[in-house]
Amino acid sequence: MRRPASFVFWFLAVVLVAAATQAGRDLLSGRTWTSSWTSSWKPPWSRTVPIGAPLSGRARAVDGDSLDIAGERVRLLGIDAPELHQTCTDATGDDYPCGRDAARVLADLVRRKTVTCTPLDHDRYDRDVVRCTAGGRDLGEAMVRSGHAVELARFSGGAYTAAQIEARAAQRGLWAGRFEEPAAWRRHHAR
Repeated sequence: MRRPASFVFWFLAVVLVAAATQAGRDLLSGRTWTSSWTSSWKPPWSRTVPIGAPLSGRARAVDGDSLDIAGERVRLLGIDAPELHQTCTDATGDDYPCGRDAARVLADLVRRKTVTCTPLDHDRYDRDVVRCTAGGRDLGEAMVRSGHAVELARFSGGAYTAAQIEARAAQRGLWAGRFEEPAAWRRHHAR
């Protein structure tokens, strides 16, 4: 029979080998220690599209910040649009389905166009986070400029700040009335 100290030794040895193996995989895949230990880690084989490999083809709007393209569900980088069932208040004080409006605007932007998306990250819902263009227009920028999405500056790096300032000043889309930030709406309406 083994002594308890022997068990602890072998247990720690296995844990260290596992950590070293993961660190090696992280180095080979280009992930940083911070991103691998603080994000929700997914095994490499669960990724359907490698980061950086572009997707191209016809796309369908799922909601105001997500698309189905080339058999993949993707999320636009750096923006947040109202949820499909979210309502907002227009300039006259009436409620309207701003989530459905945002989805309609994104659908119009991709209709009958070839969409090209470059995966830049992966989110906790197993979607690639992408920057997409259609007809030469950045879809994230177009959604923010039209006022149907808000910028998430910590993810966009400020790429859409000018578009949001312009939309707000012109009172386009969401900015024409009152709305709850989509992230706050999701917290208050958790499924």
